[in-house]
Amino acid sequence: MNIIVSGSLAYDRIMDFPGHFSDHILPDKIHMLNVCFQVNGLKEKYGGTAGNIAYALKLMGENPLICATIGHDYHKYFKWFAKNGISTEGIKIIADEFTAGAYITTDRADNQITGFNPGAMKYQSALDFNKFNTQETIVIISPGNFDDMVNYPSACKARCIDYIFDPGQSLPMWKTESLIQVIKGCRILIVNDYELSLIIKKTGLNKEALLKMAGTIITTLGEHGSQVSTQFSEIAIPAFKPKKVVDPTGAGDSYRGGLISGLARGKNIEQSALMGSVCASFAVESYGTQEYSFTPEEFNERLNG
Repeated sequence: MNIIVSGSLAYDRIMDFPGHFSDHILPDKIHMLNVCFQVNGLKEKYGGTAGNIAYALKLMGENPLICATIGHDYHKYFKWFAKNGISTEGIKIIADEFTAGAYITTDRADNQITGFNPGAMKYQSALDFNKFNTQETIVIISPGNFDDMVNYPSACKARCIDYIFDPGQSLPMWKTESLIQVIKGCRILIVNDYELSLIIKKTGLNKEALLKMAGTIITTLGEHGSQVSTQFSEIAIPAFKPKKVVDPTGAGDSYRGGLISGLARGKNIEQSALMGSVCASFAVESYGTQEYSFTPEEFNERLNG
């Protein structure tokens, strides 16, 4: 099975401020803000939706093809992919741009200030769908270059390729008609509960109407698991208990990796969603979105335990 992961690649630069932002921001001067926060160093992590989902898929024993762009500072990320046996064949290098980067500073009260540079993500990845066997291919379209997110569903539908639509944080950018067209015909629409509410508000369509356009809607609910909805059933998928919760960031991408792995193996939607839930439970045990690991034995023990 060809598994194509369309989305973003990014470096997450994470900083901790040992104080409180509020102690350094004067409310009556906020219109002329000029502050500097000295942090306790910087940690660089590998991230982006495509990278995170592909990492989870590789842990599941799959061989995903990443469809994304990356900047001239790609060498470290490619070295990381090589270490983990992840192909870089479908990644387009943009020589004049930096890789997309999030600069996240967190204070002692867990308040965050984030700056995001889209960099290479501003460019389309230009995947050629014609080289894939349509019956043996599944695509996940996750947040990344916006033109890719708009165009790839049409390319999939024209070739009868199954695709999963994962709009995530891109939702505010969508026009109503374009959003409806992308949802219409997707095998799975996967969102969290807030994103589903936003889609309903943006399109004016209720969940029942959306289910007439998408084969399945999966709503992730964090520590409360997820909900698999079709026109005929509602299935509650439990969250699996991690050994400890260190960092929930990236758990959603891990869920998607486990889910797609199940679908690629011919599992039904409930079995696949359970695999996604188990994969996500491992992700929250580590700090960073591509820091966790598990063996097939550990995975099956948690799934069947």
